[in-house]
Amino acid sequence: MTQAEQHANFRRTKIVTTIGPATREVETMAELIKAGADVFRLNFSHGSEEDHAENIRRAREASKIAGREIGLLGDLPGPKIRIGKLEGNMLKLAQGSEVTLVCDGSTVDGAVEIPMDWTGIAAAVKPGSDVYLADGRIRLSVTGVEGGRVTCRVAAGGPIASHQGLNLPRTDVPLPAAGAEDLAWVDFAVRNKVDLLAVSFVRNAADLAPVEERIRNAGSTIPLIAKIEKPEAAENADEILEAATAGIMVARGDLGIEIPIVEVPVVQKSLLAKAGLHSKPAITATQMMASMVTSPRPTRAEVTDVANAIFDGTDAIMLSEETAVGEYPVETVKVMDGIARATEAQLPYEHWVHERVGSDEGMDVANSVARAAVGATRSLGLKALIVPTNSGRTARLVSAHRPEVPVLAVTSHIETARRMNMVFGVRTALAQEWTSLRALIDDCARLAKETGTAQSGDLIGITAGLPEQELGTNLFEVHRVP
Repeated sequence: MTQAEQHANFRRTKIVTTIGPATREVETMAELIKAGADVFRLNFSHGSEEDHAENIRRAREASKIAGREIGLLGDLPGPKIRIGKLEGNMLKLAQGSEVTLVCDGSTVDGAVEIPMDWTGIAAAVKPGSDVYLADGRIRLSVTGVEGGRVTCRVAAGGPIASHQGLNLPRTDVPLPAAGAEDLAWVDFAVRNKVDLLAVSFVRNAADLAPVEERIRNAGSTIPLIAKIEKPEAAENADEILEAATAGIMVARGDLGIEIPIVEVPVVQKSLLAKAGLHSKPAITATQMMASMVTSPRPTRAEVTDVANAIFDGTDAIMLSEETAVGEYPVETVKVMDGIARATEAQLPYEHWVHERVGSDEGMDVANSVARAAVGATRSLGLKALIVPTNSGRTARLVSAHRPEVPVLAVTSHIETARRMNMVFGVRTALAQEWTSLRALIDDCARLAKETGTAQSGDLIGITAGLPEQELGTNLFEVHRVP
């Protein structure tokens, strides 16, 4: 497929797919990209540095085969309590049976005892406490605590696996926001040129600081995504959105355990609305197409869930186990792609341009220019918006107002092009750095035509930030494509 054909078939909502045992072959990764994957998620909670380094190498190779750049999102483990190493890596817990959580590092009986990686569990629970495993599918009820061992009755059974997480709802777990393991993975991400980093179990803006500092001290510019999966994070969403350079992820798995599950839809809608007000991207994640782990077709409820997230303004929709270990990873991406395309045709673009980022009052120059540019697409009949950008910020601001026409981000930085893969409605083109404003505008018009974003005679808008003005996005020009 040529570059022009790719742009003509462009889908606005981005798809994030998790790479795992089912998808780590180069050929499968290339098929995922061709099916519509925009970003590959590397879950650092599972696998070694060697495993993920190889996944990165294969992803870049697959990108070349597919003929399209793919973004790489590293997902930090975060301060989560996890199951230790299980014999055979799996254990099935029968409902009504008794198991013991072993928190003191002593030897376990693999049939009835589960090793844990945090010694503080015994002090954090008491008889009657609930303990959740496997994204909340497994529930244990604590019956006794003795030393470093916690005995439990299996209230809701099923299989568990090594290194899966454990949740203690409404319990203060005194673990650091970014421990030694997280910072080691940050170093790995910098060395291996990962494009984006997700920080797990963020509670407030300060929790992002250690990761941000580590990245900057290493001379990198990797932007951060804050995962919202604790009630404190939902309450502090505004300050987190200010600090999270690449936006937020609505991580509904742990969120649905940490807060009453019936509140998750309302919290999701609120978080996506807040992301819009802050002009920051948002990913909606967890169990979006969970039935397709074992089925070639989704449920109708899953299709509706994906569509509703898009109607609520999400930038990206994410697949986890569906593509990591599922039986139909490529088919799942194709189905998600189809849902997004059908939904996008019905989105309230005209309403969003005026309302999504809030009122004009108090809006800075950059956001005001971005809104004016998007508004002009309707009033002037512009066919596209072309956004020359170094960091991607101008393209993100334009995207936040949700233009109905294509947005082409033109950049000389491959990292920026890859990072734009999670921003709604933005496609990218690489160009040389410009020596003058005239050269910039002429190059934008040329690339609009070459990529199929616009045709000769079309009116396009070009918006950018001129750095010498120190105002952010401050240029908007209407241009006819030669």
